[in-house]
Amino acid sequence: MVGKKPLVLMIVTHDTKEFEGRFLRTCLEEAGCEIVHLDPSVRRTVGSPEIPPEEVAEAAGWSIERVRALGHEGKCQAVMIEGAIRVALHHHEAQPFSGIISIGGSMGTTLGTAVMKAFPYGLPKLMVSTMASGFTAPFVGAKDIIMSNAVTDVSGINSISRDVYRNAALAIAGMAKGYDPAAQREDRPLVLMTTLGTTEASVRRVREALQDDGNEVMVFHCAGGGGGTLDAIVEGRDVALVLDLSATEIVDHLHGGLTDGGPERAMAALRKGIPTILAPGNADFIIGGPLAEAKKRFPGTRYHMHNAALTAVRTQMQELRNLADHYAKMVIEAKGPVRFFVPLGGFSSHDSPEGHLHDINVPGPFAEYLRKVIPSAIPVEAVDAHFNDEVFADRIILAARDYLKIGVHA
Repeated sequence: MVGKKPLVLMIVTHDTKEFEGRFLRTCLEEAGCEIVHLDPSVRRTVGSPEIPPEEVAEAAGWSIERVRALGHEGKCQAVMIEGAIRVALHHHEAQPFSGIISIGGSMGTTLGTAVMKAFPYGLPKLMVSTMASGFTAPFVGAKDIIMSNAVTDVSGINSISRDVYRNAALAIAGMAKGYDPAAQREDRPLVLMTTLGTTEASVRRVREALQDDGNEVMVFHCAGGGGGTLDAIVEGRDVALVLDLSATEIVDHLHGGLTDGGPERAMAALRKGIPTILAPGNADFIIGGPLAEAKKRFPGTRYHMHNAALTAVRTQMQELRNLADHYAKMVIEAKGPVRFFVPLGGFSSHDSPEGHLHDINVPGPFAEYLRKVIPSAIPVEAVDAHFNDEVFADRIILAARDYLKIGVHA
């Protein structure tokens, strides 16, 4: 961006937040940015934004008068979100943005982040929101959206909000000035992996080996959102290989754990035909809440208090059979090559001689049951090693290299 002002998309509803929007614009301009103001207001049109409410509504196939006549804020917003996404992307094609910023309450945050989610990873996205100190998952989703706590309501400028908005403007200006879309392009084969800290030793060895081979490797922390983010990237990027080596979010989905990844977890790569290697990393435990709560919810097993908020609850053979049955249903939909590896020495650092939940009698029967329920064309290899042993990691590396050498991907 040397010698050229970065173009920033500012999303603010001036029918309710005119003063705040004008202040934010001034801060952005003083920080050296050019502004395109997208105003998705419904009540009335205020001033002369670059993208007025009328244009937003028209992009969704409506007139602004027709939107107003709906008389229902949720229905009105649905139309304006659709139009805002379309018009923002259209403008981005003609004059690329280097950053996006928005301020708002629950309604403004819903619309602002919906637009942000439509833009590629790497493009700076900053949402100043009254919702930022609470449950942010619906707004951030699987995208690289930064949420900043508005602290006070977005209602006038006071000694706190003045600094919050100015700091946000300076932050997005700095990111926009440094944004280089060319740097986002990667010609290397892309490999996606899942892990938790309890399988990190093996995953690190696999990652480093594949990176040394010239691949780009992204690793996702499967604690409720990581796997879903991997799946979202599979949908939008050209992925060469998926190594889904942590079963945590699937196990928790089946048994009511805290990191439930939902019924679609891990399906994106299978349906897209991307070569996939699966392993039951971390399948030795369900993630429960505080120890006392976990004991009530999951009685009659062993527990390891990971910290004050989280407890690892030892899975039993029936729960692992449930996992195998779920895998069997998943791979029926696979349009590309799939293979399983099962470490006979244990599934995580908790499930090891040094851990707190070790049960050497489980992995073998699990591997046998998995072979029975998985379609015969899909290899299931039992490896006489612990998940975190170099021997197990090296088997994954060899299989990954075979798939990458073939180059079969969507």
